[in-house]
Amino acid sequence: MKKILFILTFLFSSILTFAQEPAVEMADKMREDGKIWVVVAVIFATFIGLVIYLFMIDRKISKIEKQLNIK
Repeated sequence: MKKILFILTFLFSSILTFAQEPAVEMADKMREDGKIWVVVAVIFATFIGLVIYLFMIDRKISKIEKQLNIK
């Protein structure tokens, strides 16, 4: 058990060192140009599309389940 905790401690400490790198120049440039909103819009549209797709699949599955329960 101590070995596992030891390994996890070093794993998370190494992850934290990567998180403290300086800001990404590309992201700063995109914010300055206003293009970051295009990225946000694309991510949002993709997320909404996935939600709608999952909702439609859920409705179809519910419909099939109802048909199978009747017979």
